[in-house]
Amino acid sequence: MKTEFGWILAALPAASIRVEFESERHDVVDYAVVLSVGQEGEEHTVRLYDGSHGVNEMHRYSRSGGKQPAEVFHHGTLGEGMRSALRQIEDGYEAMIRSWQMT
Repeated sequence: MKTEFGWILAALPAASIRVEFESERHDVVDYAVVLSVGQEGEEHTVRLYDGSHGVNEMHRYSRSGGKQPAEVFHHGTLGEGMRSALRQIEDGYEAMIRSWQMT
């Protein structure tokens, strides 16, 4: 079963989170959690967490260089990784956006 949802984290800057995941029974088998920011009339990806290779990976994005190489950020199940990604973004999105703005 595929599920998608998202919400706005802040109005200024226009920060939002988008979650897409696929589950079989009660297990998450793939996911993507994306932090994005609206700037200059466009939406830009700041951080991507995903399980597309069967492990919990995180990609930072930079304004000048785009998507950076993956880093494993959690060694648990994909479901645990997805929940960890959500917490990390909710707790640290402001710093993540500042870091993206400086690159």
